[in-house]
Amino acid sequence: MELVDALAAEGLVCVVGAGGKKSTLWQLAGQLDRAVVTGTVRIPIFDAQVSEVTVTQDPVGALEAAGGWPLGLVPERESDRYLGYDTETVGHIAETGLADSVLVKADGARTREFKAPNDSEPRIPANTETVLPIVSAHVVGKPLTDQYVHRVERVAALTGLSPGERIRPKHVADVLTSPDGGLKAVPEEATVVPVINKVDDDTDETIARRIAGEILDNRRVDRVALTRMIAENPLVATLE
Repeated sequence: MELVDALAAEGLVCVVGAGGKKSTLWQLAGQLDRAVVTGTVRIPIFDAQVSEVTVTQDPVGALEAAGGWPLGLVPERESDRYLGYDTETVGHIAETGLADSVLVKADGARTREFKAPNDSEPRIPANTETVLPIVSAHVVGKPLTDQYVHRVERVAALTGLSPGERIRPKHVADVLTSPDGGLKAVPEEATVVPVINKVDDDTDETIARRIAGEILDNRRVDRVALTRMIAENPLVATLE
């Protein structure tokens, strides 16, 4: 199975979580014929990862005039980041059918390996077809601290862990499958494919498979992808 198929990455696709959102966006954009990359939250400058980035308040007009793919669409630049569109605008971009996929960064994680959302995120359009909750396999065994985890108190509330305690596969699975975690704000009809990233060696794969084993009983999960997004061939395994 190819990465695009494993991640059900056609149509309107939102990536959430921590430990590989941006690299997932870049990988998918490079493997699709006509992909748009955008965000409903701030996104770091990504001009080098796409054919061009258009800064515009008229993204549909820019899409109609697109001269190259993948295409970045953003409303405004703010220092070293671009701002995101509102969810309705991103939904409308997808509804035009002018792109094979609209790939959306839908929350932030401040480069951590693991996270849980706050009250105002994720920002997922109502017509989203696929949601990819992402986590890094490297967080297992690490202490629950802000060195590794974005919003420690939220993860603690979802897992029963206390700050400083070691994170185990079940804790990761509990967050990814929680309606207040990886499933938060996911449209009822959307496909959900959790992505366990940074599976760099056999030890990481063993950990990732343990996380997946805890996840796959959840009825909202279609399958779990194990990945190493910085690799030329990033898909390590697909588990159902």
